[in-house]
Amino acid sequence: MQLTPMAPKCGVEISGVSLADCTDAQMDDIRRAIYEHGVAVFRDQEFTPENHIAFGKRWGGMDINNYFPQQGDYDEISVVKKEPTQNTNIGGAWHTDHSYDQIPAMGSVLVARELPPTGGDTMWAHMGAAYDALSDDLKAKIENLEAFHTADHVYKEGGLYAQTDMGEHLRGQDLKTGAVHPVVIRHPQTGRKLLYVNTAFTINFVGQTRDESLPLLTELCNAALTEDNQCRLQWKPGTVAIWDNRTSWHNAMNDYAGHRREMHRITLSGEALAA
Repeated sequence: MQLTPMAPKCGVEISGVSLADCTDAQMDDIRRAIYEHGVAVFRDQEFTPENHIAFGKRWGGMDINNYFPQQGDYDEISVVKKEPTQNTNIGGAWHTDHSYDQIPAMGSVLVARELPPTGGDTMWAHMGAAYDALSDDLKAKIENLEAFHTADHVYKEGGLYAQTDMGEHLRGQDLKTGAVHPVVIRHPQTGRKLLYVNTAFTINFVGQTRDESLPLLTELCNAALTEDNQCRLQWKPGTVAIWDNRTSWHNAMNDYAGHRREMHRITLSGEALAA
């Protein structure tokens, strides 16, 4: 396998491996690369739904997304799509998946199935590099903070998505979510300190109201998005991206009006987060 960085601090493209039949040793190398770089991209993959699920099982458990449509007979696969007539896309803001769960998802395996002629790129930002770049004073300020995460304002009946042309395709609008996590976590495998808040699902710091939390939360989120901390993927047929939700944020660009885009996602189970 050959690893080529996508950007100075985030992302790696891995070539010379077939995900559908990679060896155990190659899987170990892939895991390490994703934990370190936040996201790994693989091109020219032959990856059927059966391959997708089998590969997900090699990571351990899989989380079933409660909101997105499912892919036919494959309950493990969520369909992330936008029709030509729709204006709103799924994931079109900086976030990390499932931070609203008590045990957040480790990551995702996203497969390109139908792409627009241009546009529809995905961006990632590295939360280890984001933490490292904070001032010492700011690091001390957040060291022992915890934050509350929820998805209710996004997915519930009457929530942000329900008010758009995406709402009719969503499931689980009656669900209630909520979890408290440290603002600074240590990666379970690498031990690296990571900033663990995000713009979509982090609502407030424990012991503070939303209004009291917003100035510091905004400062942290802005600090996480320096240009050298990001990478950008231009999707092509046969592209697969695998990312670590602890190490990275991501953002799906919505710049392909009038065209269809369909991606298939498996969500990989994680473990409890520790400060």
